[in-house]
Amino acid sequence: MNIDNIPTVRVGIIAVSRDCFPESLSVKRRTALIKAYKAKYDLDEIYECPICIVESELQMEAALADVLAHGCNALCIYLGNFGPEISETMLAEEFIRLTKGPVMMIGAAEETQNDLLDGRGDAYCGMLNCAYNLKLRKETVYIPSEPIQNAAGCAKLIHEFIPIARAVIGVHNLKIMTFGPRPSNFFACNAPIGQLFDLGVEIEENSELDLFESYKNHEGDRRINKVAKDMAKELGNGNKKPEVLPRLAQFEITLLDWIDSHKGSKSYVCIALKCWPAFQTQFEFVPCYVNSRLAARGIPVSCENDIYGTLSEYIGTCVTGESTTLLDINNTVPDDMFEESIKGKYTDKQSDVFMGFHCGNTDICRLCNPYMNYQRIMARALPKEVTNGTLDGDLKPSDVTIYRLQGTSDNHIYAYAAEGAIIPVKPRSFGSIGVFNIPEMGRFYRYFLIENCFPHHTAVCFSHVGRELFEVYRLLGVELVGYNHPASLPYEKENPFNK
Repeated sequence: MNIDNIPTVRVGIIAVSRDCFPESLSVKRRTALIKAYKAKYDLDEIYECPICIVESELQMEAALADVLAHGCNALCIYLGNFGPEISETMLAEEFIRLTKGPVMMIGAAEETQNDLLDGRGDAYCGMLNCAYNLKLRKETVYIPSEPIQNAAGCAKLIHEFIPIARAVIGVHNLKIMTFGPRPSNFFACNAPIGQLFDLGVEIEENSELDLFESYKNHEGDRRINKVAKDMAKELGNGNKKPEVLPRLAQFEITLLDWIDSHKGSKSYVCIALKCWPAFQTQFEFVPCYVNSRLAARGIPVSCENDIYGTLSEYIGTCVTGESTTLLDINNTVPDDMFEESIKGKYTDKQSDVFMGFHCGNTDICRLCNPYMNYQRIMARALPKEVTNGTLDGDLKPSDVTIYRLQGTSDNHIYAYAAEGAIIPVKPRSFGSIGVFNIPEMGRFYRYFLIENCFPHHTAVCFSHVGRELFEVYRLLGVELVGYNHPASLPYEKENPFNK
């Protein structure tokens, strides 16, 4: 399915120049940058502002008006030479104030040893003063790890900025719709919502009764048969519970109609849903498969009313442009499985591996031989026939990033990201499940996740995007960002006497 619940980014590129340097140098370098971008990337992703700002607040206003008029929702300020630190940082400040969109700062490297008289720009020097002025204005912008590069290098930096910008823009224009409180005994699946407003996220909290009423009002909807047929086609040989498809189709239509009628002023949505225990006895199915289908469209639906879980999924969807999922950091890998299938092949440390699991909310394209099933855990306490609707299948091997942004109980915002892989080892269990190999996971689990009170749900991107997530977190103002430290780097509260 197409991902249509994320922003399209257009980066405005504005060159700046110090008045004691030739303006033509900045303009020439901007032209070379645009040419380099066009040679390798999609030119529709950027807009070249024809105005070069030369130490003028009026030129700054004119350039800002120009990029806004051309639909730019992200900005690249390009130091073609030393740059005018006042007007360039005012530009960043005003763009953020007017759009809440992200801003990046990059600069031009010197091209040749044969032109270091009037052809020397000194952007390497100017970036230092630029950063100092941004700090005075209390503005956070994206400055890449190596911000001063030649035209091709700067083009690559702008292209790498786009997924970061997409996530920031998406979060600022997001509404989270929730249905029901957290389940009993699941305190970790909810947290104060005040931090959502700090991020620019809107939240609409509804009851399960609101959802049930809307579902009942969709009985007999003429679209149900078409959606049920689409489900059957997607499941193929995995359509083991055909009798539940009409009810699942009715539920999918209910959620999509709710989104359309409740999106309001926001452009993008995700959902947090209380999916048990009363859900099964009243709706007479589990919503897992519907959740997976919406995730495939870029609309995350988290289980157990996990507000920050669905927000995290959405951030990953923006970064990758692909479906993400939400899994439990669930269980250890048994000794015999490790010895037989993992040791010496993927890692020699059993503490690096664990199983990630959930009830079937993962996009069907991420699973090996997926099939419709009943929810085994819920069926232990409920009639099996009301637990149909989950999607079982082993997660396909791939690179992964596990990550989460979390509002804490004491009103802070923490986050983490750790890269690794789903390895081709059969989990021999149920649900949407896979064996994860995250280097130094054991220490990360104990000294960052447990130490900082992260809940059991982790969002999952099916690629390595730790670098992008780290920058998104920083631009969103996350106070503490963790990652899986190498063995040589202890955590703050790690016992130094551990052997």
